[in-house]
Amino acid sequence: MTGELHTPEENEIIGTVARFVKERVRPYVQQLEREGKYPQHLVGEMMELGLFGLAVPESYGGLGARIPVLAIILEVLGSGWATLAAYVNSHSTVAYAIATHGTEQQKSRYLPRLATGEHRGALCLSEPGCGSDLQAIKGLAKDAGDHYDLVASKTYVTNGAKATLLLTLVKHPAVAGETKPKISLLIVEKAYPKVSVTSTFEKTAFHLVDTVQIEMDGVAVPKAQLLGPAEGMGFPQLMDSLEIGRVAIAASAVGVAANALSEAKRYASERVAFGVTIDHHQAIQMKLADMATKLVGARLMTMEAASAKERGGRCDMITAMAKTYASDCALEIAHQAVVIHGGAGYIRDYVVERLHREALLYTIGEGTNDINRIVISRRMKGEEEMQYLGLLP
Repeated sequence: MTGELHTPEENEIIGTVARFVKERVRPYVQQLEREGKYPQHLVGEMMELGLFGLAVPESYGGLGARIPVLAIILEVLGSGWATLAAYVNSHSTVAYAIATHGTEQQKSRYLPRLATGEHRGALCLSEPGCGSDLQAIKGLAKDAGDHYDLVASKTYVTNGAKATLLLTLVKHPAVAGETKPKISLLIVEKAYPKVSVTSTFEKTAFHLVDTVQIEMDGVAVPKAQLLGPAEGMGFPQLMDSLEIGRVAIAASAVGVAANALSEAKRYASERVAFGVTIDHHQAIQMKLADMATKLVGARLMTMEAASAKERGGRCDMITAMAKTYASDCALEIAHQAVVIHGGAGYIRDYVVERLHREALLYTIGEGTNDINRIVISRRMKGEEEMQYLGLLP
């Protein structure tokens, strides 16, 4: 994961995170999962390492990590404990959105504290009746002079209970002559009156990553909290930022896949059947070979998406490809790891049982894989994308 493509400083950061995962995370994950307590001590160490500032420019106190470096770090975290990667993912998307699209006042106010983790960011996008079709949201921000009167119900908010900043997608009331209402992003501080967490969802995995419903019932949001210089820019701002989110999810999925393959390979080298360890059996060798091939393919595609995003311009096709392929591969690799473990793979004492449950979420979050396939299909009609894929007109 390190090498000539990265500067010595970047390699040092990656190496530091790898040591943190090896020494402070991996030996204790199963115990922490059983205890079910929020790992504040590890989050504190992540803050000290600057991991909440990955997407914050150095000028505002962050690491200012290039996107390929951010992807590698999230893979390393995911390979140790995907829960830790989840603490950073949506937070980094919020930080990127403010750093890229925010006003100077917003950057100065929020980015330094996002970098330290004093502020924790969460995305408030989905609503109880609206998931993938974000243009159908009902959350409304009415002009009330010097502020917006915000009424919104947002669901499946990852890290919503711990977050202090809620980057919230809203509509403005339709104006005569407009074909459709404007959509904007608002930076909502959770400390504002009438913002409340009303439900906490119990999930199949990631039990220590809170997923909640948040009600905003007549919240007075200062107009200075509108992301960027003008109303109606929320959708392109969000699409740009979600490309970072897709890279982050893809990288985390690759980390889970790498962990699953490592566990499967280790178990196969220890488990004896018919007089030899099972890694001597051709059926197991073929499974391991396919798993390793998919892992490398997913990693390469994720790094290609990260590099494309770093180069700039629209890259929703390749980031959707990376997220979809990496998460599909992670789920398949984790499943095969369970199969290699046999009955033991269904027992919670074994790591692969948890990894199988965790991998499933990556096929759903940050746009379901079917939605991402639609994105890919639509973008394939573009001339630039045709050239990228090497297709004939």
